[in-house]
Amino acid sequence: MKLVINNLSKTYSNGVRALNQVSLKLNNGLFGLLGPNGAGKSSLMRTIATLQEADSGSILLDDLDVLRNKTDVRQLLGYLPQDFGVYPKISAERLLDHIALLKGVGNTAERKALVDAMLAQVNLYTERKKQLGTFSGGMKQRFGIAQALIGNPRLIIVDEPTAGLDPAERNRFYNLLSQMGENTIVILSTHIVEDVSTLCSNFAIISQGEVRYWGEPDDAVKALHGVIFSKAIALTELDHYKNKYAVISTQLKTGKLYIRINAEAEPGDGFVPVNANLEDVYFSHISKSLLHVR
Repeated sequence: MKLVINNLSKTYSNGVRALNQVSLKLNNGLFGLLGPNGAGKSSLMRTIATLQEADSGSILLDDLDVLRNKTDVRQLLGYLPQDFGVYPKISAERLLDHIALLKGVGNTAERKALVDAMLAQVNLYTERKKQLGTFSGGMKQRFGIAQALIGNPRLIIVDEPTAGLDPAERNRFYNLLSQMGENTIVILSTHIVEDVSTLCSNFAIISQGEVRYWGEPDDAVKALHGVIFSKAIALTELDHYKNKYAVISTQLKTGKLYIRINAEAEPGDGFVPVNANLEDVYFSHISKSLLHVR
């Protein structure tokens, strides 16, 4: 499968430009989507998921026009939004059975086996008879994952999917996504940069509704080799260093503030060179986009 997004734009009625000429090409595998709150990530995913119209541009899933053939796309789609709601009076297995039916799994026995297997994969099989309204936040999130993955979707979109999951559940879910990504396009929106680094073969950084970077994590990190430097400073000195250097991130440890800067040449002044990582890539591009806006 191949997903091609070309010059996609969206401005809401309040004047907020959520997407501005977004273009991306995605193949099978996990694709990471990084960006701050309000960057346009959710707007992009909602548009791909046929939940809102675009002002201009196009989206093709292989030869299928996503913006014009919404019903066909929805049968191929697994979607988990950040705010996932459930019907409180319905059991987990009954609602998941209904969702599988909507996705075209017509055979009753096949559907039951599929529902049971999926509930087992997200560790909810023993709770399958319980009403969803009795589920905890983490259990509801796991059910949301199940409904997104059932029915062999060809395109999976998940927005901050591990919120409310403990480390073991998070690891189990990501292993499941990685397996499905072998034959499926998986778009993973997350604020955890490390997840993109370890899971995704390609990723994009979005800020102010525009794509600021698009490529492979390893290539992005290599591009910053030799230009990232760090120093421990007093908290009261931060404004001074921000005025003098391109500070891309700060971290407070044991009472000391460690700053990281992007500099083409050795800055001296007590800075030491450090190995770049994907967080440096992310913060560098976000910092540049914010400076551009100002």
